[in-house]
Amino acid sequence: MTRPFATAAALVVALIAPAHAAPVYATLSGEAPLVIAHRGASGYLPEHTLAGYELAIKMGADVVEPDLQQTADGVLVAIHDATLIRTTNVADLFEPRNGGYRVADFTLAEIKTLTALPTRTASTSYPGYTPSMADPFRVPTFEEVMALVKAHNQATGDTVGIYPEAKTPNSFAMNAKILEQMQAYGFDGSVPNTFIQTFSHEGARQLAGMQDILAMDNAIAALGYVIKTGDAYGVYDATTQTVSALDDLAGFADGLGVNLGYDLDAGFIEAAHALGLAVHGWTFRPTTPEAAEAQFLPWIEAGMDGFFTDYPALAVGALDALAPSQVPLPAGLPLLAAGLGAFAVVRRRTRA
Repeated sequence: MTRPFATAAALVVALIAPAHAAPVYATLSGEAPLVIAHRGASGYLPEHTLAGYELAIKMGADVVEPDLQQTADGVLVAIHDATLIRTTNVADLFEPRNGGYRVADFTLAEIKTLTALPTRTASTSYPGYTPSMADPFRVPTFEEVMALVKAHNQATGDTVGIYPEAKTPNSFAMNAKILEQMQAYGFDGSVPNTFIQTFSHEGARQLAGMQDILAMDNAIAALGYVIKTGDAYGVYDATTQTVSALDDLAGFADGLGVNLGYDLDAGFIEAAHALGLAVHGWTFRPTTPEAAEAQFLPWIEAGMDGFFTDYPALAVGALDALAPSQVPLPAGLPLLAAGLGAFAVVRRRTRA
């Protein structure tokens, strides 16, 4: 992986730049934390819809996050749950199958007849925003999500990333399909801020190895819950009900997507950073600017590298309001020395 060296370069630039340059953060890269649109702009519009992703991009999100499930005919679609009942009108159009409404029991053609419904605080409209696509509230395929982001980047020069989640249980076939489609749409490691995530740590390891074979270099994120035993931190893997040590995760992952509860604290972020691992927290759901500042500030100070949030507009606003002061050259020199020392020992990842 080349990212540790790119991160080191970013740190050097940030610390030796003039005082009027961009602010310096305590993140792994020294840059502002990523605003990750959790299921799109899901606090405003129905989750996992093209309209929700487009609105998130317009609000300034750095990354959009599609959770991925497979249809009965093997198509990857963006939907969080294994079932259609919570987020669509499936019960109005179809009878239950096999006792319920699993995504895997319906074809893509059938799912495309459904309408995604707003959840939590979401609505079917947002002031000043008109979706650019027909049928903005249908369940999109993964390819449609990537096409939307790619078209935006090409038209604007932006580098909005994607953060797909391979839903568990881990499947080699599903992982292969995710990587195949990402490569076809140019998300091969060349688009900044792009991660592939999964709660299965073995699945994350598998994805890393498959990328090596395919000459892809997207960042890999292992998801879970922070557990501290004595002085040692780990990440709980709910799929195996075991705790993965940070140094083990650092052998194949580039980042950790962790719940905001349990034992997550500044010490965990420091320990992860020491191993070259970015830390992204989930899920931030402030509904006012004041609440956003209160929620984000402690984690900005702790050096968190990214925020999964349903409210990207509030996250962007909070980051703008809470941007740290620039680090002048004299104050930055000790940090520069420490940073370069840390990156000098960053391991070269070896993958099975």
